[in-house]
Amino acid sequence: MKKQLLFLGLFFVTSFSLMAQTDQKPQTDQKPQTDFVPSGAPIIQILWNYTEDQTPNVTKKSGFGIDRSYFGYKYELSSNISTKIVLDAGPTGANTTTVGSAYTVFVKNAVLDWRIDPRLTLRMGMQFSQEFQDQEDFWGYRYIFKSFDDQNGFAAAADLGINAEIKILKTLRINLVATNGEGYKNLQDANGRQKVGGNIIFTPIKGLITKIYFDDQPAIGSSDITSMALFAGYKADKWRIAAEYNKLNNASNFLTPLADHNLNGVSFYGTYVINKKIEILGRFDQLKSNTLAGASTNWNIAKDGNQIIGGLQYNPVKGFKLAFNYQGYSFNSGSSSINTSKYLLNAEFRL
Repeated sequence: MKKQLLFLGLFFVTSFSLMAQTDQKPQTDQKPQTDFVPSGAPIIQILWNYTEDQTPNVTKKSGFGIDRSYFGYKYELSSNISTKIVLDAGPTGANTTTVGSAYTVFVKNAVLDWRIDPRLTLRMGMQFSQEFQDQEDFWGYRYIFKSFDDQNGFAAAADLGINAEIKILKTLRINLVATNGEGYKNLQDANGRQKVGGNIIFTPIKGLITKIYFDDQPAIGSSDITSMALFAGYKADKWRIAAEYNKLNNASNFLTPLADHNLNGVSFYGTYVINKKIEILGRFDQLKSNTLAGASTNWNIAKDGNQIIGGLQYNPVKGFKLAFNYQGYSFNSGSSSINTSKYLLNAEFRL
């Protein structure tokens, strides 16, 4: 709790000191309010796929699916304040003959962005995770496969809270974040203990981005859940490559505290641009867990392993992407799980 209070104190001191400085001088780079006309735009994104599963003895060999459907609206209230809401319709995994629908709708994003100063932006509401948002943007193929932290439960895709983004230099920015820690599908728990953290993002030269992220969340009857992410990516005209290292301590996932149970992993990915419409993509992930005292194998041996993804993306027009790709998972030695092998055709339609 002391860590939370210290962090929140730093959050408000930093934010309000910048706000006070803003009040003392004119913001010359912002247009006068009289020049602004409020406006909005709809948000639509649909993730479609066809899967051919080559895993031995698998029951469901093939099928069409819609991974997610996002519907929302963004509105510019003023030249420095905007708001957005996005609904996420995703598969329930349940039998439609018993529940009536194969999809459930959640509020994925419901935020207000307040650009107080060119150096300071406050974001309040249900917002995307700072832990892996930059990595996901750099990866660029969320409609094919989630980023490492999201896929393996190191963090929620979105959470309810507040975020202060502070631009210290043109090449350096930080985010200070406080959230409920339960993700967008769960309400704040009865203990009311928030997750606090932040990141430092440094872009020393054109095309290169580096990032350090850390957070902490107290847990009743267990050690604090902590997570860390390190990321570096480089983008040139025809290609981009990236690497990240992630660690989750004292938890089996971001929602479930479990003392001394740790997870870590790496993710390497890259893209080669053949032309404006065609790209080759590849990725390798590795997930590991620690061995508990007295045990002979890692505690997460049933899931530890390596993910391989490779494919080709075709982007015929703006708003439509199509990718043929292979996704395979090989489990670590000692696991009784069967290695998976799938061929997929993924598509993204967006407005």
